[in-house]
Amino acid sequence: MATAYDRTRELKAFDETKSGVKGLADTGVTKIPQFFIQPPEQGDLTLLPIEIPVIDLTGVETDAAVRGEVVKKFKSASETFGFFQVVNHGIPTEVLDEMLEGVKQFNEADMELKKNYYTRDVSKKVVFNSNFDLYQAPAANWRDTMFITMAPESPMPDELPAECRDITFKYVHYIKQLGITLFELLSEAIGLKRSFLTDIECNKGLSVLSHYYPPCPEPHLTVGTSKHADSDFLTVLLQDSIGGLQVLYENRWIDVLPLHGALVINIGDLLQLISNEKLISVQHRVLANSTGPRVSVACFFSTHLNPTCNRLYGPIKELITEDNPPRYKETTVRDFILHYNGKGLDGRSALDYFRV
Repeated sequence: MATAYDRTRELKAFDETKSGVKGLADTGVTKIPQFFIQPPEQGDLTLLPIEIPVIDLTGVETDAAVRGEVVKKFKSASETFGFFQVVNHGIPTEVLDEMLEGVKQFNEADMELKKNYYTRDVSKKVVFNSNFDLYQAPAANWRDTMFITMAPESPMPDELPAECRDITFKYVHYIKQLGITLFELLSEAIGLKRSFLTDIECNKGLSVLSHYYPPCPEPHLTVGTSKHADSDFLTVLLQDSIGGLQVLYENRWIDVLPLHGALVINIGDLLQLISNEKLISVQHRVLANSTGPRVSVACFFSTHLNPTCNRLYGPIKELITEDNPPRYKETTVRDFILHYNGKGLDGRSALDYFRV
């Protein structure tokens, strides 16, 4: 009991600084606090020397033959890895670079300014803190995050920090357009009409998670983000050149190498659920690093905790057969997220609770 009490006290003291991991790193610590230390990893720790597919989207809207080939590649990657990268996706490279720079500038701004955004009130449209699951997870991650809900209801511009305000709205405009293209290609990949996934509003909600991973003095003892699968329908990730993202494939890790101008796409838990496992949501993690900072921006297509979005999602009827019965119960996005957030990033799949 004493150990549990001490840990809770340490977590609370860290949280109440409202300075996050960046504030801790700025003090010049040479040893990480105990609550960041991860339990030892089990299994084969060697890396698999393969890469996730890189798919070129040039011509998908204008050339039927090209589109057919891209659909096949989406299908193969989403069934095998649950991850792939896309290039020539329509978002200018300077917009990508500016988005990363805006996140970096906010995180490196005056600490007192950042404290104005630090909160654990998830009803707010702009939430900045360190570890959404700080009090639930087995160990904390070496990372600070700003979570901005951009759709279905967008925040007012002045609700966002000035350092990343304009570029976030510009970036989200592009991401929404790309999201339609991605969901259309995935609809075709599972044998449905092009508009199926957008018709059932998989792209209705959008949240932007900006992650900042300061250099870590003991990267071998902790991680930037624990092993987890994403809670949304689809994630579009922009990462800088530092690296550290790894995907679990056949119980071994694969490095997702940074490719300037590319975006990493991965299937979320909710898309695995409604596709009845035709598309797979795969566990991944981010390593801590002694260099950095590492900056990334993850766009989650999900209505998240929006209380007005009550649509039930279950396995799509058109994908159910006698040989492929429903594997999951129906759920609202909100109920799924509440379960996911309640358990935190503990290495277990949130989908298990919803299995038939």
